Amino acid sequence: MAVKTPTRKPRTDAQRNRERILEVAKQEFTRSGANASLDDIVREAGVGAGTLYRHFPTREALIEAVYRSEVEKLAAAEKKISETMRPMEALRAWMLLFVDYIAAKQIIAPALNSLVGGPSKLYEGSRGQIQGAIDALVKRAIKSGEIRKDLVPFDLLRALVGVANVASSPDWQQSARRLVDILIIGSRPEK
Repeated sequence: MAVKTPTRKPRTDAQRNRERILEVAKQEFTRSGANASLDDIVREAGVGAGTLYRHFPTREALIEAVYRSEVEKLAAAEKKISETMRPMEALRAWMLLFVDYIAAKQIIAPALNSLVGGPSKLYEGSRGQIQGAIDALVKRAIKSGEIRKDLVPFDLLRALVGVANVASSPDWQQSARRLVDILIIGSRPEK
């Protein structure tokens, strides 16, 4: 019978280093694409190369971790804003964060596309987290009576993603932010 050793929580400094590496890597991949200098990431994050490779043994592992981190932040935001805002305000705030997430995803997409096999499996895993967050926000707003009972949460995401995918101008984010307000107003119950 195998003895299971309990998994330890990472040390605080190790967790802080990991988070700093991810933040700097996101900025570097945004600026330089998938071939961003790992030496620049190490230097900017203020860690050693060994620390980078201990957390992320390959460039691909780092790219995937940056994307997963962004998805996790978006999913976690649902709980935080739900605790402090009324249902409709929370839904609006989260949808604005989703616009920022789309922008980050578009910027890092070339780096994600460099992964062996492409990013499709990575995207599939993130969809459930994002869907769960918007479902919870919409359910809460429906229960409060602030939005229509027939609203399908995924329709809100589709509308925002649609704006981002057809956007050819650099101001698509401003357009998407205006669309959030239009969607919120259109989601109110009929009187």
